[in-house]
Amino acid sequence: MTHEFNLRVYYEDTDLAGIVYYANYLKFIERARSEWVRDMGIDQVRMKADLGKIFAVRRIEADYLHAARFDDELQVQTGIRTVAGARIVLDQVVMRGQERLFAAVVTLVCLGKSGRPTRLPKEICPQGVPPAKGPA
Repeated sequence: MTHEFNLRVYYEDTDLAGIVYYANYLKFIERARSEWVRDMGIDQVRMKADLGKIFAVRRIEADYLHAARFDDELQVQTGIRTVAGARIVLDQVVMRGQERLFAAVVTLVCLGKSGRPTRLPKEICPQGVPPAKGPA
């Protein structure tokens, strides 16, 4: 199952050449992940307050394929690759129509109050997703 998040490129997202500044793709995929979690019914503010759990990015592998420009309409697609006890690995792609502009593999970990890894909330572990091999 893939989550889709639509956005438009604003002037503030671009550099002097008029293309999206490379770091802004990370902002785009972060927004998409936040909406994906919200759409699963997880309130991250409540999760932190009630359970003392937060999500943190552990690793990103990013490929910049083509440039997005001012006023482009983009779509960020987020899909689950693997889920383990405290870790989830996502595939995220930024599209302009049928053209792939940016692709990333994002590893998230769930951290407890101590800052140590802790089990993911049950709502984020959908059935049918292959578990990851090795330590969380």
